[in-house]
Amino acid sequence: MTRVGVLILGALVLASSGALAQTYPTRPITLIIPFAAGGSNDIIGRAIGKKLTDVLGQPVLIDNRLGAGGVIGAAAVAAARPDGHTLLLVSSTFTINPAIKKSMPFDTLRDFTPVAFIANSPLLVTASNKLSVGTASELIELARRRPGEITYASSGPGSINQISAELIALSAGVKLMHIPYKGGSLALNDLIGGHVDIYVSSLPQVLEIVRGGQARGLAVTSRKRTPTLPDVPTLDQSGIPGFDSSSWWGIVGPAGMPAAIVNTLSTEIGRMLSSPELRTLLEREGAEADIMTPQQFGAFMQSETQRWSKVGREANIAID
Repeated sequence: MTRVGVLILGALVLASSGALAQTYPTRPITLIIPFAAGGSNDIIGRAIGKKLTDVLGQPVLIDNRLGAGGVIGAAAVAAARPDGHTLLLVSSTFTINPAIKKSMPFDTLRDFTPVAFIANSPLLVTASNKLSVGTASELIELARRRPGEITYASSGPGSINQISAELIALSAGVKLMHIPYKGGSLALNDLIGGHVDIYVSSLPQVLEIVRGGQARGLAVTSRKRTPTLPDVPTLDQSGIPGFDSSSWWGIVGPAGMPAAIVNTLSTEIGRMLSSPELRTLLEREGAEADIMTPQQFGAFMQSETQRWSKVGREANIAID
């Protein structure tokens, strides 16, 4: 092909890409949220869906597709047409699942297109009032003196509570004992009752409990303190240098989505994250908006998957 032909072909590709972005979407968009209504995933997903409805001129229909820790909803999106009309709300669980599940019906990195990062939120290391520690540094020291005796609760095997507690233990060089529960509320009840020593939880789940003095907030897992609990130090400040881990949310679609559609969605979601309304909603969930390019989001998901795979192997976490 001549140089002129190459230039003409390039111009045609750019023109068709621009036309595609201008015509998208051509029908309602389905946003699958792979968890139950009412939780942080649902609240954040519905807020993004409402904003997208306003700016794209087509309704965004929310589909709470539950099951298998988010796998069933994700599988439906992996199998959908990559035309931007089926999207998935993803969270930390999306990169934890391949690290701990023995089999998966898809590859989280190969079978999806990163679209937009939304926000992240630190977890909070909470302790029972019956545990004789007042800081995370004291907790680490106690765990070193009593290996395998300090108990931590989780909402179930493979949950973010478990894998985050094991990451803390591995990073601090200590051994903790896992006590799994069938749900976060049961775990919290036993933390308050003093039947379990610590619980690594999302901020909204434990915030009022800590503020009410029913349990103690020892440290946040992010690299910087959270405005929600400004007096609570980070784990980095508490004896685990460089520790930085948070729960997070984002939007992905099926593999092979056209770049023009991805860029349209990424740009509009990035724009809406600066709105006071959405920032206030995120703050209520203990979260902070963070804008990434689709490429940066893809690299982030890859690094998170590698991190949790290492924790899963070293802590021997595996579920069916």
